[in-house]
Amino acid sequence: MVDLTVARLQEFMIVLYALGLVFYFIDYLKKSKAVHRIAFWLIVTVWLTQTAILSLYIIQMKRFPVLSLVEGIYFYVWLLVTLSIVFQLIYKVNFMVFFTNIIGFAFLMIHVFSNLKYTASTVGDSLISEVLFVHITSAILSYAVFALAFVFAVLYLIVYNVLKSKKFGKRFSSLPNLHQTMTGMKMSIYTGIPILFVSLLFGVQWAYVALEHWSPFDVKIMGSFAVLLIYSSVIYFNYKGKLQSMEFAWMTIFAFLLTVVNFFLGSTLSQFHLWI
Repeated sequence: MVDLTVARLQEFMIVLYALGLVFYFIDYLKKSKAVHRIAFWLIVTVWLTQTAILSLYIIQMKRFPVLSLVEGIYFYVWLLVTLSIVFQLIYKVNFMVFFTNIIGFAFLMIHVFSNLKYTASTVGDSLISEVLFVHITSAILSYAVFALAFVFAVLYLIVYNVLKSKKFGKRFSSLPNLHQTMTGMKMSIYTGIPILFVSLLFGVQWAYVALEHWSPFDVKIMGSFAVLLIYSSVIYFNYKGKLQSMEFAWMTIFAFLLTVVNFFLGSTLSQFHLWI
């Protein structure tokens, strides 16, 4: 019964999500307050539906569902939608909300149409601990924050090119300025780095205590530390003046793409990681 309810809710959610993105795009073209309100409330309804589905899985599994790749993807989409709503309410940045939800919708499609299914945890109940929970949730949270940095980087490039071409008309009036997008990039990365670092520390601690055989050279571990190193290097070289604004934006985009690769490919190739 729960599975059937979830299936119907997911179908409803996908339709609403797609409509929300369409209305945001129409708002970009027409600049209509009525269309914008419809788009926003569609996304809010998507969030409520996602939360309901998440709650049903918590009731069914008697745990927070983040212990597999499919569960992690769903929680990641929920975080992106949550952050987009917060940005809309506080900062009124329409383009930010639109691009963030494009990423969320893409991951939702992967979640729904892939062959991945919700299953029982790949580890025994005795190995599920607070340490593991903190490791996984903080990792997903850092990926969500890095997605925001990616969106700010894309917006920076758009604003830069609009200003360069001197075509800053009504259509682009809701774009943030260069300073805001650069600040958003930096603050997102500043926030994501310590969260990911904490996640890796807890992950290594959990593996050391709970697993008999594991290697620090596992693909997932090395990929995660590589992501941390790249983001840290981007910030460091920008601070030292060796990465100018445009280069900083492009490197932020590259770093997020590497994060996505590590999110999926690293989990698939890992010899012991839970997300398989």
